[in-house]
Amino acid sequence: MPLHDLLPENDKKSNLLVRTEPVQGRSAARVDTLLDAAAFVVDETGVDRLTTAMVSERAGASIGTVYRYFPDRIALLEGLRDRAESRYRLAVVAEIQRVKPTNWWGAVECALTAFAQMYRAEPGFRIIRFTGTAPVGAARDTDDGAADERPDFFAARFSEILSEEYGLPAGDELTFRLGIAVQIADALIAQAFITDPAGDQQILAEAQAVVHSYLAGYYDGAPSKD
Repeated sequence: MPLHDLLPENDKKSNLLVRTEPVQGRSAARVDTLLDAAAFVVDETGVDRLTTAMVSERAGASIGTVYRYFPDRIALLEGLRDRAESRYRLAVVAEIQRVKPTNWWGAVECALTAFAQMYRAEPGFRIIRFTGTAPVGAARDTDDGAADERPDFFAARFSEILSEEYGLPAGDELTFRLGIAVQIADALIAQAFITDPAGDQQILAEAQAVVHSYLAGYYDGAPSKD
């Protein structure tokens, strides 16, 4: 079921970069506490100023506890990004289930709405950027030899939803075009929240208009969901 495939628990592996795998509930809660602290620091001071010492102080945990799970600030940022991305994907699924869109654009609107809402409600969400340095459609090898699916992981999963649930033609072209749309939306929605914590409504509306104009040029005649 394509919509179910978007859920984080269906990933082949977790990208969370922790030194110790938090298999027990207490350890998982401790990791969440550290990531909550990192998220608040990111919102208060910015990504570039985040340090393990700041997270330690904010979380009320020893620096040794931080290092037990996150060996450095990069691991903290990766962990925060992975958690925020997983929560975004859950939000997209929830929004689609709530709205029950009858066509492909309605499903895309749900994804855009969820993205803006995460900026409003999820501390540290600004760390999520789907605009990567690699070209759209290109995978980047990680240190463990696995393919890093950002920024096209979401586009690939979402293309399956749009093709199987809403009748868009499946294939690499759909994934590529969704990758372009994701990067357009990412840039504009991020801009909407730079100075307005609620999101500049004019920019958010323009983001939807630009993404719709781009995708409708290819798929405007696609059938509605029965």
